Amino acid sequence: MIFAACTAARIGEVSGVRVRDIDTGTWTWTVRRQTTPSPGGLVDKGTKGKRARKVPIIAEVRELVLRRLNAAGDDPDARPFTGPRGGRITTAVLRDATHWDEVVAKLGYEHLRRHDLRHTGLTWMADAGVPIHVLREIAGHGSLTTTQGYLHPDHDSLVAASTALSAHLTTG
Repeated sequence: MIFAACTAARIGEVSGVRVRDIDTGTWTWTVRRQTTPSPGGLVDKGTKGKRARKVPIIAEVRELVLRRLNAAGDDPDARPFTGPRGGRITTAVLRDATHWDEVVAKLGYEHLRRHDLRHTGLTWMADAGVPIHVLREIAGHGSLTTTQGYLHPDHDSLVAASTALSAHLTTG
């Protein structure tokens, strides 16, 4: 879950990652595919945006990524992120493996969905000052409008905006 949030990735994209997609020299992940349900079961297909994209991997999750890469072995096509029984990750597998429903209920966030990890990651990046055109690339969105719909500033960000405006007006 932390990898999905810190890369602002879809759960299907995390399921579709292969060892060869992660460059530990530059700490980037080339998102090339996603795992999706189909009538015959789970299949891998291209990304929703129909093109590969590069996503940075932050220092805080690199140790986790290295452990998963090492566990996956020498096969460049191995999946470093799998479910608890070794299968592909789906939102249902993620829900069950993490006890998602119980955890979010206990926290008082019953409405929280697994896809909200993507919103969280993009919002964290925006709050950190990442420009929206860069966020659009990381998310693989076709338009800035779509990316804007993923951003949810918190109260502290709104207060900081008013403080910045006040400082600008009094010094300008």
